[in-house]
Amino acid sequence: MGPNPPAEGYNPSVELLRTTEYPQLSNAVYLDHAGTTPYARSLIDRFARDMTTTSMLGNPHSASSSSQLATARIEDTRVRALRFFGADPALFDLVFVANATAGIRLVADALRCDPSGGFDYVYHLASHTSLVGVREEAKRSVCVDSAQVEGWLDKGASPFEGDNLEGEEDRPILFAYPAQSNMDGRRYPLSWPGRFRRSQEAARRRAYTLLDAAALVSSSPLDLSDAETAPDFTVLSFYKIFGFPDLGALIVRRGEAEEIFQSRRYFGGGTVDMVVCLREQWHAPKTQFVHERLEDGTLPVHSIIALDAALDVHQQLFGSMAGVAAHTAFLTRRLYRGLQTLRHCNGEPVCVLYSADPDKMENGQRSGPIIAFNIRNSIGDWVSLAEVEKLATLKGFHIRTGGVCNPGGIASALGLQPWEMKQNFSAGFRCGTDNDIMAGKPTGVIRASLGAMSTITDVDSFVAFVDEFYRDVRAPSPTPLTRQLAPPRESRPSLYIYSLSIFPIKSCAKFEIPPGVDWEVRPEGLAWDREWCLVHEGTGQALSQKRYPKMALIRPRLDLEQGLLRVRYTGTLPDKVPEEISVPLSKNPALFQRPTASQFRPSLVCGEEITAQTYSSPEINSFFSAVLDVPCQLARFPAGGQGKSMRHAKAHLQKHQLSGSSRPSQPLMTANMPGAFPDGPPSPPDSDSEKRVPRAGPAAPRRILLSNESPILVITLPSVDALNREIQSRTSHVSSPKESKPISPDVFRANIVLASFEPEAVQPYAEDLWDSLHIIDKRGRAHAFDMLGACRRCFMICIDQDTAEKREEPFVTLSKTRRFDGKVFFGVHMGLAEGAEGVPTIRVGDTVAPSYD
Repeated sequence: MGPNPPAEGYNPSVELLRTTEYPQLSNAVYLDHAGTTPYARSLIDRFARDMTTTSMLGNPHSASSSSQLATARIEDTRVRALRFFGADPALFDLVFVANATAGIRLVADALRCDPSGGFDYVYHLASHTSLVGVREEAKRSVCVDSAQVEGWLDKGASPFEGDNLEGEEDRPILFAYPAQSNMDGRRYPLSWPGRFRRSQEAARRRAYTLLDAAALVSSSPLDLSDAETAPDFTVLSFYKIFGFPDLGALIVRRGEAEEIFQSRRYFGGGTVDMVVCLREQWHAPKTQFVHERLEDGTLPVHSIIALDAALDVHQQLFGSMAGVAAHTAFLTRRLYRGLQTLRHCNGEPVCVLYSADPDKMENGQRSGPIIAFNIRNSIGDWVSLAEVEKLATLKGFHIRTGGVCNPGGIASALGLQPWEMKQNFSAGFRCGTDNDIMAGKPTGVIRASLGAMSTITDVDSFVAFVDEFYRDVRAPSPTPLTRQLAPPRESRPSLYIYSLSIFPIKSCAKFEIPPGVDWEVRPEGLAWDREWCLVHEGTGQALSQKRYPKMALIRPRLDLEQGLLRVRYTGTLPDKVPEEISVPLSKNPALFQRPTASQFRPSLVCGEEITAQTYSSPEINSFFSAVLDVPCQLARFPAGGQGKSMRHAKAHLQKHQLSGSSRPSQPLMTANMPGAFPDGPPSPPDSDSEKRVPRAGPAAPRRILLSNESPILVITLPSVDALNREIQSRTSHVSSPKESKPISPDVFRANIVLASFEPEAVQPYAEDLWDSLHIIDKRGRAHAFDMLGACRRCFMICIDQDTAEKREEPFVTLSKTRRFDGKVFFGVHMGLAEGAEGVPTIRVGDTVAPSYD
């Protein structure tokens, strides 16, 4: 048994065992135990011993010695698991399933086949999505909150308004709810099943209860010792308790609850005693135990053996589940209080907490170790959930953000009406997207959840993280930056093109345009930029450096003389992989696969479905698959096409650009640069082809290829230099050379890098206020470009483009200095001016004259 926790509940021995038992947590703060909990090293060691030192384990559907040994181990573990939840094996049966959702599906499938014609369904507002989905199988369904549940349980009335079964009185009714909300940790009465059963007995209806215990059992005991008041069906996932194995359970109350499975139609191997297939179709299902009828096919023998080991190891490390509950309750109170006390300089709270205060719950209510919240800045604007998760990931915090698979709980906590959620969907919101603040409201929450191996240090570190990055310590400047500091409307030469780059293969390394070479600019961007991508062979998803950093080491080079895209990999080459491959630049249809209509599958780029042409060459595809160690194919998305063969820019002006408050601490000024043009300044553009659509006016959709948001991305060296000074001032005390070395402009993966003619000629971040710019080519022609908005950044900028190594900077510093409206920005998007004709060319050294609105 583990050590007894102290009176206040905290188990200090966890801090000692973390190093040896959970080495995966050595450089991380894991706060997503509601998703799954880490597994202990002792558990894996114990499982490995079981697999290598015990006798042979065979398929349990046989009479051989190996089969009988497997059967015995499975049945012993089944009884142990029931006892773990206080369930008497004489009164309950346990069905092994993949996870809690699989158990829910078994119950729904059986009730759908009920001879009375299906079932009615009542589910709680706080239900996990998997419980909500059962409504699609029911004849009628209704979503209820706790007050409604209490109301109809006390009155014994039907939960359906105006209930009239009209001869269908025998149709069963199922009531489902979570023992603990996976969103905010609120726990719901375990007395409801017994009360529901009694209330429906008066109406003489067959009534069943389904308890989702997955969130509760991860950190608290579940007592099923009283079969009279216990749920008919209880579902849970063992990996939420032990971390391993990936296994779940459906616990069935014997008696009437078992009967619903008699109508189940499907049967699999091992669940029947006899099957007739020839002139008659008949079968005899097994009847002694419900698990014999429901565990289709061969059981996951090894996972069940691992569960036996998990039960032992968990008890050795943590003692009882009551001890785990006391430990996590202490930490929950500490985390709640820490976030609650954070205040901005003006006294406004940093966090909006949706979980109940653990110290102020009334009427016997309790709460689990989950804190759901959102963050606001000092003027009340919401901070983007995606931005919080990006920064948390870089700093080693594992949290969950978004809808957390709890639609009713999210809608209730955030005050989202059904019409608002539908409107958000119509506006493009999808689960997992970065646009998570819609119409002034967040669409999800930040969730921190604790587990048996969490510590005080974990809690305090997370509170310190929120304090450091999201608490405003000084009020915003009362005088926003004004346009008075900007030069007049006419263009002024102040910059030149320092470097030009394209990225032929999306997310791979750049190809730098040599000095003296003219390069075409097309409406969709620089010629050959992001025309290719690598797509996952299984999902069709375009690969990205965020998931596969080694893509930075794939170096494409355009050989226009030979008509080839030459590709090298600068990392360690696997055996028998060539140093270089060549891809023809031509669009010869013979180079691409020709899938039939049934084989066709769209690719996914930035969440968009596109129609890309996939190369058929085994040599090309095997090269990329080998160097990245992921099954992938090269695909091409050339300009033109319609529908899914066409993409459009998504860039738009941000609030800090519209207000002019780009950086209140540093006024933006652009100096007039006499002498920048030895032969005199170019004539201002006056042709119809160079007229621009006004900044605030409507614009036609701009076509792009495979870039994320816009045709062209621009950064300036003055801004990079300013950022490096900020980083140096923040990391001067850091001993790690990786974190303190200057940031290369390459990490921003810009097409155009601009430099100023003289030091301090252009202030940092002046590009935020540009309305347009003109690039003056070697012939003195001024080509007009529209500025489309600031570039929102993710932690991909933390990948060193020379080594593929990850670091915290520059995202961490940008989060402190360049966060507007809850999002992080650096650089600006750009495209050819609306109405431009022809195909202009630009080169390194061309002068640039920005204009201000």
